Amino acid sequence: MLKVDSLAKHYGLKQILEDVSFQVEQGEVVGLVGENGAGKSTLLHLLATLTAPETGSIAYQDLNYQKNIREIRKKIGFIPQDIAIWEDFSVKENMVFFEQLSWVKKSEQELRQLCQDMKLDEWKTKTKSLSGGMKRKLNIAISLIHDPAILLLDEPTVGIDLKSRREIGTYLYNLAKKQGKIVIYTSHDMEEIVTYCDRVYCIGQDPFYQELLEEKGILVQKL
Repeated sequence: MLKVDSLAKHYGLKQILEDVSFQVEQGEVVGLVGENGAGKSTLLHLLATLTAPETGSIAYQDLNYQKNIREIRKKIGFIPQDIAIWEDFSVKENMVFFEQLSWVKKSEQELRQLCQDMKLDEWKTKTKSLSGGMKRKLNIAISLIHDPAILLLDEPTVGIDLKSRREIGTYLYNLAKKQGKIVIYTSHDMEEIVTYCDRVYCIGQDPFYQELLEEKGILVQKL
């Protein structure tokens, strides 16, 4: 279980997050919604240990983030909104490169299987030739090389075609349900949120997203 207790974060004089508390069980898919600038990405960065809260605490199982940060980082896969891959490398070369940086070693066949599971079959194709959807699939596959227990994704399907969005959404849902991983991601796609998330948290003061989802029968909790 991932437990967040009373988190707060400022940037300058602006308070981004205040007294944020929630918990996520193993095998759950959780969506974060809210207007731009509400703090969704900031919360993901806190959960990914990329920045520290000013107050509050985060714990995964019995591990406190602050006291066990090196161990916690081994359990996290973080996928930023900006695609982070080598454009001049092939899919295979990207996977092998990032595997060499990982503390978990995998064979070439295991790496290829990660891609195939996501319906990414262009193993020897240069990444710059791939569609936006395929690049995002590769980004996710790279983040899974070390088999993280917690997967954090910032707008993982933004700007890609409907087929790729559904394939990624289905893959993430199955990853949580079949392997017991915690999946937390931000999205402005309400169809995606309704279809794949077990629980939804709304961040920010604007009630638009909360009201929209509740009209669809989705219970949304305010953070």
